[in-house]
Amino acid sequence: MPFPRFDRRRLQLLPLSERVHDLDLSCLKRPGDPPPDFAHPAIPLLARRIVEARRRDAAVIFFCGAHVLRQGNGPLLIDLMGRGLLTHLALNGAGAIHDFEFALIGATTESVARYIKEGQFGLWQETGRINEAARQAARDDIGLGEAIGRMIETEAFPHRDISVLAAGYRLQVPVTVHVAFGQDIIHEHPNFDAAATGKATDNDFLVFCHSVSQLEGGVYLNIGSAVAGPEVYLKALSMSRNAARQEQREIRRFTTAVFDLIPIESDTTREVPKTDPRYYYRPYKTVLVRTVSDGGESRYIQGEHRFTVPALYHAVITAAESPPPPADP
Repeated sequence: MPFPRFDRRRLQLLPLSERVHDLDLSCLKRPGDPPPDFAHPAIPLLARRIVEARRRDAAVIFFCGAHVLRQGNGPLLIDLMGRGLLTHLALNGAGAIHDFEFALIGATTESVARYIKEGQFGLWQETGRINEAARQAARDDIGLGEAIGRMIETEAFPHRDISVLAAGYRLQVPVTVHVAFGQDIIHEHPNFDAAATGKATDNDFLVFCHSVSQLEGGVYLNIGSAVAGPEVYLKALSMSRNAARQEQREIRRFTTAVFDLIPIESDTTREVPKTDPRYYYRPYKTVLVRTVSDGGESRYIQGEHRFTVPALYHAVITAAESPPPPADP
C-alpha cells in the first residue's frame, strides 16, 4: 500500500502581478559601470588565468548560486560570454527562476517570511512556465538551460537582453541548470513534470561534464554555491578524469577559486581535520583542496557578490585588452 501523497491540483496559483517583488532592474551591474571599491590580491591573478586559458582554448567555467544573479551580475556574465572569456555558465534551479522572472517582468524575489505565512510562497502562475520548457527540453532531447533560454529569446520576453539563459541560447554558449527535486518553487506547481525535468537536467549535467573534460589549463570558479556547485563539479571531474586516463590524457593543471561570504581564516590549500567545522564546507575541501591537489592551484575570495563579481569582471577585461606576454625563445 503506497503512502498518501499530496495532490498538487489542490493548490491556488496567483499571477505575478499580485506579488510584492524585492528586486527590480535597478540592481543590475552593467559593463560600462565603474569598477567597485573592492580589492583582493587573487583577483588580478584569476583574471590572467582566465585570459591565458582562453588563449590556449581551455575551458573557463563559472558555477553560480542564485544570489549572484540576484545581486545584478547577469549583464557582466553575458558580456564575458559574448567576448569568449566565459565558455560555460552553470546555475542551480533557483538561478534559472530568477533569470526567467527578470526577463519576463523586470523583477524577481519574494519575501519568504511574508508569503509562507499564507501558504503562497512560490505559487505564481507565470513562473510555472519553466515547467513547460522542461517538457519541451525532454521532447527535443536538449538541456533545461537551453530550453528556458530558447523560450525567453524566441518569445521575445521584454527584458531578454539581461537574461543569461537567453544569451547562452543566442551565443551558443552552454548555460546549464542543475536541479534538485523539491528545492525550487516550480516543483510546487501542478504542471511540474518530474520525468521531463529529470531528463532535461541530466542532459545539462552531461554538457557540464563535457566542459569539465576541457579543463586542463583552464579555470573553474565556484561563486556563491555551497552545495550544488562543488558536488556537481566533483562528479563531473571524476568522470572526465576517468575517460581522460583511458585516452592517455590528464586533467590536473588548472585553477579553481571560491567566491563566498564566510571568512576562512586558514591556509585554504590544506584540508582541515574532521574535528574542524570547516571540513564540512564543500567549497573549501572540494574546490580549493582535493581537486587541485595534484597540479592545480586555488584561491578564496571573501566578499559580497555585488562587489567581487564586478571586480573580477573589470580585471578580466583589463587583462584581455593587454597584449599577451612574449613567447619564450
